[in-house]
Amino acid sequence: MQVFAQGWTLALLLGFCYAGKPPGRSRNVLLIVADDGGFESGVYNNTAINTPNLDALAQRSLIFRNAFTSVSSCSPSRASLLTGLPQHQNGMYGLHQDVHHFNSFDSVRSLPLLLSKAGIRTGIVGKKHVGPEAVYPFDFAYTEENGSVLQVGRNITRIKLLVRKFLRNQDEKPFFFYVAFHDPHRCGHSQPQYGAFCEKFGNGETGMGWIPDWKPQHYSPDQVQVPYFVQDTPAARSDLAAQYTTIGRMDQGIGLVLEELHSAGFGNNTLVIYTSDNGIPFPSGRTNLYWSGTAEPLLISSPEHPARWGQVSNAYASLLDITPTILDWLSVPYPSYSLFGKRRVQLTGKSLLPALWSEPPWATVFASQSLHEVTMHYPMRAVQRGSLRFVHNLQNRMSFPIDQDFYVSPTFQDLLNRTQGGQPTHWNKTLHSYYYRERWELYDHSTDPTESRNLASDPRYAQALQELQGLLLKWQWETDDPWVCVPDGVLEDKPSPQCRPLHNEP
Repeated sequence: MQVFAQGWTLALLLGFCYAGKPPGRSRNVLLIVADDGGFESGVYNNTAINTPNLDALAQRSLIFRNAFTSVSSCSPSRASLLTGLPQHQNGMYGLHQDVHHFNSFDSVRSLPLLLSKAGIRTGIVGKKHVGPEAVYPFDFAYTEENGSVLQVGRNITRIKLLVRKFLRNQDEKPFFFYVAFHDPHRCGHSQPQYGAFCEKFGNGETGMGWIPDWKPQHYSPDQVQVPYFVQDTPAARSDLAAQYTTIGRMDQGIGLVLEELHSAGFGNNTLVIYTSDNGIPFPSGRTNLYWSGTAEPLLISSPEHPARWGQVSNAYASLLDITPTILDWLSVPYPSYSLFGKRRVQLTGKSLLPALWSEPPWATVFASQSLHEVTMHYPMRAVQRGSLRFVHNLQNRMSFPIDQDFYVSPTFQDLLNRTQGGQPTHWNKTLHSYYYRERWELYDHSTDPTESRNLASDPRYAQALQELQGLLLKWQWETDDPWVCVPDGVLEDKPSPQCRPLHNEP
């Protein structure tokens, strides 16, 4: 494979010079999504890792410090991001691939579908992980559906060339281009020969292949910053060090993508959004609705709004806001339609564009999780308002499930072995408390940023608990949540939707 030098500078990324002919006044969107990515970057104050491309993008972006996914699972999050509807409303209750086989409802109007109908060219490179095709059509698509997810999601040279192909074939139409990296997702379950995070894939060693544009960066376990929700042990540190290497590959890939955008002449009229789909694949991360499972990086770079470049926003944002934001940027209205003959579908998210002018007062986000893998039914609903996070574990009498990918990880095996051997885990939880949870969980981040003290039974928080319960329930009804009556009742739609009691108190 031919080697292509990156040869890009910070000035080029920041839009101070442009190569090629500007494509005109039409607005475009570039959406970049990490796979199980977190706050491992310089822009989010991780000084242990080297992420120059994300850091440079942040200098030309508004940096959100309170952005959250609405569901901590890959396919449901991507479906919610691309529809503006929570997983329980769009139908993507769990993972899309293989035996899991979840799909969004056939009549859902997704972002690529709406944009295509509005005459906007759509493209995707990388991990798609949603379906059906009729709901999520793209004019230009190189994904796991027609190739290797390793090649289109981790091989940054391949990604660069596909991005170039899309941009160089661009006509006068505006475009929406979605680059979905597979880094830094674990691969110990699916491709263990490449390491726990596929950190060896493409590094040039025997049998690993070679990615010409990647300059691997290796980290020692003692270098990493251990998040508060991960045990501080040699095994977990080594796991994080491997994750850092794949984040570095993604960061270099982001630099290549942005270089292609500017080289093609689209840097001065393209909204660039960077985020991730869910929490990192560690304890209390992915598949959880705690802060550690739902908090996401979010950078929004608008060439038309330089006043807030490099600033940090404390406003609360949700990945449910991405669809209305992109529709707003491209001036495409949301249609009037219904699902299953019920009420008209309405987006509960908001456009984030006003935040590019001035700081908004947004302080509430919602979350909804039902499954991950098909065997992992553990429905949860959550709301965070200001410093208070409230989680409703609908089936808390069950043990919290562990996915296959995480189970075989060095970090989880370390927790199992230490627990079984009666050794200190150096973790802020026990496996028993992790598996078996209270029905109601309430945390006050102003005094407990690590969510270590459940205040749901504290009488001083009784009023706040009641208000958050009502707020969450109202959102569930507004979004036609089939689980709205669980676990105390059965939802009956006729003569009008209502919860019929089960009288199933223990």
